[in-house]
Amino acid sequence: MANETSDLSSKQIFTTGEAAEICKISQQTIIRCFDSGRLHGFRVPGSKFRRIPREELVRFMRENGIPTDILEGGKRRILIVDDDEQILELFTDVFARDDRFEVKTAATGYDAGMLTEQFRPDLMILDYMLPDVNGNVVCRTVRQNPALASMKIIIVSGVVNQEEIDDLLQAGADEFVKKPFNIEKLLARITELLTV
Repeated sequence: MANETSDLSSKQIFTTGEAAEICKISQQTIIRCFDSGRLHGFRVPGSKFRRIPREELVRFMRENGIPTDILEGGKRRILIVDDDEQILELFTDVFARDDRFEVKTAATGYDAGMLTEQFRPDLMILDYMLPDVNGNVVCRTVRQNPALASMKIIIVSGVVNQEEIDDLLQAGADEFVKKPFNIEKLLARITELLTV
């Protein structure tokens, strides 16, 4: 059984039976959700078989409070966006020692956008001043995507006034942290936001 589950965790497209097993609900419930449009996917041409893409199943599970550990290997995904090489290294080192997290990094807003789509992070640590765009633009863009609604955003910056901080929080940031920051305190806050 454990082996079956680990096979499921790497799949990209699921049958209604596999989706039911992962969600720990009946196959009939999955089929009803699919047919009513609450769970999206596609039908296999020329048959009545339904197929559900991985990212859609994850969205459905999150929306309905179903733990996604099976699909996500239990690790929380964190995207660090900063153009400062030392900051990226610091975070990568800290998270590499903690097996609760999987980390990817980006140095520009553009790369952050691409990685957000592919990696689907649970949390983004975002520098306010990026070479190509400001953090509030990234925040707004992320918050306009319903598939990323549950992603947490922590903005880090050394040069921001209170008005800008308020703008960032209104743009969708969950937290603002001033540079230089205490890495232990920041890690504790990340753990709180992700409830790990």
